[in-house]
Amino acid sequence: MEISSLHQLFLRHPNAFTDSRNCIENGIYFALKGPNFNGNTFAREVLEKGAAYAVVDDAAHAGQERTILVDNVLNTLQELATYHRNYCKAKVISLTGSNGKTTTKELIYAVLSTTYSTIATKGNLNNHIGVPLSLLTIAPETEMAIIEMGANHQKEIAMLSAISQPDYGYITNFGKAHLEGFGGVEGVIKGKSELYDYLMDNNRYAFLNADDAIQKEKLSSHIKKIGFSQTDHEYYNIRMIASEPYVSLSFEGQTINTQLVGHYNFTNCAIAVLVGKYFNVPIDAIKSAIEGYVPENNRSQLIKKQGYEILLDAYNANPTSMKAALESFQKNTANTKILFLGDMFELGEEAEKEHQYIAELAKELGFDEVYLVGENFYKTTSQYPKFKTFEDLKAHLGTSKIPSSSILIKGSRGMALERILDSIYS
Repeated sequence: MEISSLHQLFLRHPNAFTDSRNCIENGIYFALKGPNFNGNTFAREVLEKGAAYAVVDDAAHAGQERTILVDNVLNTLQELATYHRNYCKAKVISLTGSNGKTTTKELIYAVLSTTYSTIATKGNLNNHIGVPLSLLTIAPETEMAIIEMGANHQKEIAMLSAISQPDYGYITNFGKAHLEGFGGVEGVIKGKSELYDYLMDNNRYAFLNADDAIQKEKLSSHIKKIGFSQTDHEYYNIRMIASEPYVSLSFEGQTINTQLVGHYNFTNCAIAVLVGKYFNVPIDAIKSAIEGYVPENNRSQLIKKQGYEILLDAYNANPTSMKAALESFQKNTANTKILFLGDMFELGEEAEKEHQYIAELAKELGFDEVYLVGENFYKTTSQYPKFKTFEDLKAHLGTSKIPSSSILIKGSRGMALERILDSIYS
């Protein structure tokens, strides 16, 4: 079937899904395959559950009514998403970077949705499957679409850019994330900058943090850009006023008091201000949207309970975000400051060195107590309490009460360090 014909079916049934366990009635099922599963085998099941059509690439499952046989389901999903993106009139803003993508996406969404019909990537649907599914949520009336793009190896951002074809793009930062797949920090810079390559090749616009030396260098060429800076008056002037405990910033005579902690969240807020200003969102609407944004899902959540002040930042971690979190937390004025740090994943050959560095940084910054959790932190030469598994830490906390204090909890998603909360409160 031609993509244009499939798109006509999609317009009549505008819900695409790939998980047969979560069938969308009257939607279109895309039967993806992977190393350990074959979605084709569930085509009959989803049709019986109420799906309108099932797109398959295995002829053995294509004989039944309302199945559509294609050469490759994943390719078809991606091609349909691009076709739909161009069919609709929405401006597409694509975001990538090592840290802060999701928070930035949510802040920009909060700002733009005050004035425009806006959609944004849900959750972390930011890969080669999630980006197409996100694009397919654009409705004919949608005016703005914010698409988050994640990557852990070269050429992935190039592919996602080709699928989403953004009108505007922004890279939050270049940090020590996914070093194993990218092949080191230079690989990260090269891989993330594939978004800049797309924007430049297609005469599109880039949003810029002009105080980030790498961004400024990468965007010093012929690419069209809209930027902010605290000091360079060539760009919109957005300044950080405070970051303890919450970030406050100043723009055009307005003070914006956020509910986000840590100086590293300033740039996430500033880019949302910049995007809003560029798209003529009234300044009072920008202020209201950012001040009303409350982080969740274990991202920079500030929890005050039973005498504890806990900064829960356990959604993800890499050496860059870990360093920023520790340095910001060190400025906390609490009498007692305690760290719970979990392993950082996907660092490859750099894992031992980076975990040792973070352990030494924690000592240098002088926290009152530090608990290190995970196989990599367990291998460090730190004299702090080390626990190979979460269960080991939990057992220790069962016999050792944590005093009322200010606590930072940070680690990669796989560590699920939010589980510590029950042990702290008990």
